[in-house]
Amino acid sequence: MLRYRNFKVYKDAKDFHKLTVKLASQFSGGFNYLSNQIRRSSLSVVLNIAEGSAKGSDKDFNCYLKNSLGSMSETLAGFEIALEFQLISLSDFENIEAKAKSIIKQLGGFSKKLKG
Repeated sequence: MLRYRNFKVYKDAKDFHKLTVKLASQFSGGFNYLSNQIRRSSLSVVLNIAEGSAKGSDKDFNCYLKNSLGSMSETLAGFEIALEFQLISLSDFENIEAKAKSIIKQLGGFSKKLKG
C-alpha cells in the first residue's frame, strides 16, 4: 500500500522539502506570504507522489506526477523571486535549482515509464 516509500524521487522530494523549509523560514517578516507559498508548493511535490502511488492505474498516477512537476516549477519560481529580493544567496539558489532539476528529471522519467 505504501509503495511510494520505495521511490527515489519520493525520498529526494522529501529532502528537497526539508531544505525548502529551512531556507524559506529565514525570509524577513514582510515576505511571509512567499515563504508560506514556497513551503506549500514543495510539500505538494511530496504529497502528490504519495497520493498518486495509491491510485488504481498508472494513468491516474501519472496525473499526480504531472501535478508534482507543476508544484516543483512553482517552488523554483518562488525561489527565483526570493533571489531577486535578496532573501537567499546566489549559492543557495543554485543549490536549490540543481536539486529541483534532478527531481524534475526523475519525475519526467517516471512519467514516461508509466506511459509505456
